[in-house]
Amino acid sequence: QTDLNIWKDMANGTSVEEFTLLGFPGTWQSRVSLVVVFALMYSLTVIGNASIIALVWRSSNLHTPMYFFLCNLSFLEIWYTTGVVPKAIGVMLRTSQTISFSVCILQLFFLLSLGSTECFLLAVMAYDRYIAICYPLRYSSLMNSVLSVRLALSSWLGGFSAISLLAFLTSRLTFCGPDVINHFLCDIDSCLALSCSDTWPVELATFLVSIIVVVASCVVTLVSYMYIISSVLRIQSVHGRKKAFSTCSAHLSVVTIWYGSTMFLYVKPSAQNSLDLNKIINTFNTVVTPLLNPFIYTLRNKEVKLAL
Repeated sequence: QTDLNIWKDMANGTSVEEFTLLGFPGTWQSRVSLVVVFALMYSLTVIGNASIIALVWRSSNLHTPMYFFLCNLSFLEIWYTTGVVPKAIGVMLRTSQTISFSVCILQLFFLLSLGSTECFLLAVMAYDRYIAICYPLRYSSLMNSVLSVRLALSSWLGGFSAISLLAFLTSRLTFCGPDVINHFLCDIDSCLALSCSDTWPVELATFLVSIIVVVASCVVTLVSYMYIISSVLRIQSVHGRKKAFSTCSAHLSVVTIWYGSTMFLYVKPSAQNSLDLNKIINTFNTVVTPLLNPFIYTLRNKEVKLAL
């Protein structure tokens, strides 16, 4: 009966103009508990990342390429989690469950673009650590302020450009019903699951963009760390090896967390993952990881502790 109604809607030329976000099903008490957790984590994320930006800006000792890239990452994380958590809280409280089609596509474009930018930024930060450890005497001349700005700007432009075609193709999909998204945000898999038109072009574009953005940036990161580890192992003193590795251990932790969850979500030939499982991984990616990054980068960093 549902399939018959969908085909009738397609024949009549009607389409869904807004969606209902399901969020996390459960009792009122469980949803309120989640709202408190989300709100607390969001507040800590904004405060932590904003503190890093302010600290680097105020401390002249931190005016280096590494901390410039870290500021870019912190700025990105603030907007990345802001694009998700406020709406998710409204969905869980049942006060803002609907989202128009245009806003849904805008959120999808915004989140995927920021996610792609983060992939490029992490690759750039790995390259920066490679130069710092493998060519310490030439670091200042190789990684100068002009190159740092160009690499950061290229990461932002590349991230948003890579998702433009994907968002355009998604906006051309036809939705005839049902109009319930089993998620607290608009993502590719949810849109593909609800579309009543041919989704193969979007699935192909998603896979190709994932290969270009996620896999390519991951390869750059891995190659950089292969050279880094090779250089660190050639250092004679134990103290020297420990000091060299400590400069990139925080970034390596963030890279492992980010790429592990991102590859699970997007690097696949079609949208076959469980939407409930995607919901959990998205929560980790958009809420937990932006919260962890400030702590990972600062807890073991003597320069940041001294500046603070």
